[in-house]
Amino acid sequence: MIHYLIKGILIGLLFGVPVGAVGTMTVHRTLNDGFRAGLMTGLGSSIADCFYAFVGVFSLTWISDFLLKYQLYIHMIGGAFILMMGTKLIFFEKEAVISQKQSIGGIKMFLSSFVIGITNPAAIITFLFAFSYFEVAGQTSVIQGMLLVFGVFIGTYIWWSLLSMFVHFIKKKTTAYDFQKINKIFGIFLILFSVVIFIKCFW
Repeated sequence: MIHYLIKGILIGLLFGVPVGAVGTMTVHRTLNDGFRAGLMTGLGSSIADCFYAFVGVFSLTWISDFLLKYQLYIHMIGGAFILMMGTKLIFFEKEAVISQKQSIGGIKMFLSSFVIGITNPAAIITFLFAFSYFEVAGQTSVIQGMLLVFGVFIGTYIWWSLLSMFVHFIKKKTTAYDFQKINKIFGIFLILFSVVIFIKCFW
């Protein structure tokens, strides 16, 4: 039974590398708001991954068929959300940087990364491939499947924790930095990610 948990952790470690918009957000928020902010941002993405892993491991084809059928529109929603966040960061005034740090909370950090993660239905295919490779697709009981999904959560969250820990360590070694410039740099990165999403949608 425990080997399903281990396989889930391995899948999470292999396919949960922090890249893309959520990775950028995690680095930015860890720099701006600390280690806990990075963990909360990564948590949202891990939960989204768990949802797609759950759909894949229990072969919920009615959900996967719907998501893959409308993935173009779902991707566009995610791209628009990332574009909005990037634009907001770039056009923050000096005074707004302080008010942003005071107003944004853990729930908002969690939800924003969850929205980005959940608007990537292609993740279902990634997990189906992973389950097939590890020979666990279509032959799991409920308990085994839940252990597998929980393992995916642990594996992906290890990545986010390591990323947040590394950035927090770098932050402690840095004496001073300009929050406004950091916001603009990460805002540009987010806008570029959104542009890539839109290009893929219309290609």
